[in-house]
Amino acid sequence: MYKRFHIFILFCGLFFLTQYSCSAQGQGRKRGQLVQFSGVVVDRDSVQKVPYVAILDKRSSSGCMSDNSGYFSFIAIPGDTVIFQAIGFKSNYYVLPDTLSTDRYSWIHVMVKDTTTLKEFKFYSWPSKEAFRSAFLKLDIPDNDLDRARANMALAALHARYGSDMREPGLNSMQTMQQEYDKLYYAGQLPANNLLNPIAWGKFIQAWKDGTLNVQ
Repeated sequence: MYKRFHIFILFCGLFFLTQYSCSAQGQGRKRGQLVQFSGVVVDRDSVQKVPYVAILDKRSSSGCMSDNSGYFSFIAIPGDTVIFQAIGFKSNYYVLPDTLSTDRYSWIHVMVKDTTTLKEFKFYSWPSKEAFRSAFLKLDIPDNDLDRARANMALAALHARYGSDMREPGLNSMQTMQQEYDKLYYAGQLPANNLLNPIAWGKFIQAWKDGTLNVQ
């Protein structure tokens, strides 16, 4: 009786060991299966494609980076953990299913924006509030509209703003007409580039030698 009990225990041990070995071999073959993992990375809020996302396989430390359209593709193994990282987004991961029956797997991965709130920063054009108050109180602001108009229309201020080259109305009219003529002459085509015109360069050099070159 005691001998039969030992034989029964030995038989049960061999049976469970065989089943575990077969199961482990099956999982090993599944783990060794290579899968072409492809997909697109998108933003959760705008559903816009996220470019240049770093995609890393945690097991093998291999991966890729999504292109400017958010597309990625690389070789992985079912059950691997894939990490997605991008500037301005929270890092997250995705685990490939370990029950895949094909060698290709597609996935649309969603990224969440990582909003960073900066501390309030105040800057002033004056070193202190007291200096600003003193300068503000010393301002000589005209009291009426006439004084403000005279200050804005002062000839010295106009010359400083627009320069000393105050052309006559006739010259301004001729320049405007010449510009309109040039537009009509080159309508439908590219305007001439005098930088590549040898005749224009010759006239420029000759005027330079004669001292008649007028540069404004």
